[in-house]
Amino acid sequence: MLKEIILRMTQIDNRPKEPSMAIGKQAPRLRFAPSPTGFLHIGAFRTALFSWLYARHTGGQFILRIEDTDTARTVEGAVDDFINGLAWLGTDIDEGPVIGGLYGPYYQVQRSSLYQQYASQLIASGHAYRCYCTPERLEAMRKAQEAQKLPPRYDRHCRYLTDEEHTANEVAGLSWTVRFAMPLDGETVVHDQLHGNMVFKNSDLDDMVILKSNGLAPYHLAHLVDDHLMGITHVLRGEEWIPSAPRHVQLHKALGWEVPLYYHLPNVLGKDKKKLSKRRNA
Repeated sequence: MLKEIILRMTQIDNRPKEPSMAIGKQAPRLRFAPSPTGFLHIGAFRTALFSWLYARHTGGQFILRIEDTDTARTVEGAVDDFINGLAWLGTDIDEGPVIGGLYGPYYQVQRSSLYQQYASQLIASGHAYRCYCTPERLEAMRKAQEAQKLPPRYDRHCRYLTDEEHTANEVAGLSWTVRFAMPLDGETVVHDQLHGNMVFKNSDLDDMVILKSNGLAPYHLAHLVDDHLMGITHVLRGEEWIPSAPRHVQLHKALGWEVPLYYHLPNVLGKDKKKLSKRRNA
């Protein structure tokens, strides 16, 4: 399996390209971007190794970025574990927290103003909106959907607020998040270098949060902004991110950015056929 995936990754990309597409014309830039909510597990090591091998095979660059916006779950010592783990694995990095680089800082908590800037840009262009729903309302909505055996998703209540209602909420000092306004109809096609074209109905996708009430951006916006600004051309990650991929494609479109080449790797499974992850101390 390892040999097959590496061979497929290093073949020339045959995806139809627009004339202005630059990703296929520059040296590959790949990143390993773990979250310090736990220590490295076997799946993370595999992703890091594949990314590093691809970069070295193609004369590209390998970047380490720390995705630490989930401050409530940050584990002390996890970042040192990442750095030491990569050194143990023999995967030297070209840019990152220790050695620096042209595209730093390489800690996401130090890049919060960038995410806020792009969230505001998306609101201004009509691709995002402020959501004032309280945790209590969201929980009641989730329970009602669960009782009706419906998939849990946001009901877009705040997407349709009038200007007067927005103003009233602001005057009242209500806390808010920012949600991305997904297209309500049509389909999103995700091109994956291993899986081919994957088609998703937009009506099945809800409006995800792209900026939290504390001003920090969750993975969906933060990684996408960083990948673009850092010139990342190839994104390797586990198959568990496939359901989120159409949202990421739509975010790229809304910002007018080129989508990187995606490789959604098979999950590493244990003898019980369940995914090995940090939550299972793998």
